[in-house]
Amino acid sequence: MGSSITTAADGQDAVEAGLLALARAGDEGAFAALVEPHRGELRAYCYRMLGSAEDAEDAVQNAMLRAWRALARFEGRSTVRSWLYSIATNTALDAVRHRSRRELPAGFGPAAPPGAALEPPVTDPVWLEPCPDSWLPTASAASPEARYERRESVELAFMIMLQAMPPLQRAVLVLRDVMGFSAVEVAAQLDTTVPAVNSALQRARSAARDCLPSPSQQSQLRALGTSRVARIARSYADALESGDADRLLSLLTADATWSMPPIPTWFRGHAALREWLVRDPLSVRWLRLPTTANGQLAVAGYLYDEDARDFVPHVIDVLTLRGDKISAVTAFFPTDGRDPADFFAAFGLPARV
Repeated sequence: MGSSITTAADGQDAVEAGLLALARAGDEGAFAALVEPHRGELRAYCYRMLGSAEDAEDAVQNAMLRAWRALARFEGRSTVRSWLYSIATNTALDAVRHRSRRELPAGFGPAAPPGAALEPPVTDPVWLEPCPDSWLPTASAASPEARYERRESVELAFMIMLQAMPPLQRAVLVLRDVMGFSAVEVAAQLDTTVPAVNSALQRARSAARDCLPSPSQQSQLRALGTSRVARIARSYADALESGDADRLLSLLTADATWSMPPIPTWFRGHAALREWLVRDPLSVRWLRLPTTANGQLAVAGYLYDEDARDFVPHVIDVLTLRGDKISAVTAFFPTDGRDPADFFAAFGLPARV
């Protein structure tokens, strides 16, 4: 078994070396074949760094362009994967320096009282955006250096924790504890020293211990099991479709929150939620489809359009579970003028139902 693995690895190294030689000679096809296998995980990495799916796409595209231009200077002292992460990290850090951190409405201001009207949307790029689960691997990384599951590391609580960290600590925590790079590799990627990496990692791990809830959503989902999770999603969808406030509130914890980026208004607790739910979301016609986002249970909402005489994409509710109850609903609307159909398509959802 060991010799066959070694042989396969040697063969892969030989293929990579051949593609690298061709790419250095100006073969764009060889360069694409060299870097494309890494694009997906780089995109998820940039999402963790930036908190925006759209910004992550742009960062990876920019990183690939930088890699092509810097190819002649790549000396092969590290793997191509590690080199690409170095470029993507610097690209993401450049973007972070010029933008505010991404957050959710619950960190933006106090909860609204019962009867409060919704404030106008904040359209500046300040909100955390959802991540399609198709961006994530189906299994965790095998690296012994990784401490967090890949899916766990895009949960909303994890993302909010990351966004609150200084950029360097954010990068070190993700590179070491999510992607599984060694301290030596991370030091090379960030052009710093191993002691500096270890110091930043110690501070980041301390912040993670203080901020992250336990258990994670991955643990909650596994404990509930597939059938119970499906029942929660279906009950939530049915309550919204039927306009049943009592049934919907019975699914929520007593202190449940409901936020709707890019709208800064958010609600906490059954009293505030009931009044708003009856007034707004339960007064219109919905069709709801269970889905997933950020490694969490989610439900897509299609709103009935009288002109189209059809249900059209409107919102994706990401549900945070506490046991078999919903402790938070984060209702993500398309931002920055994005077409709702395109927004839904990224999550593998149809444009019409």
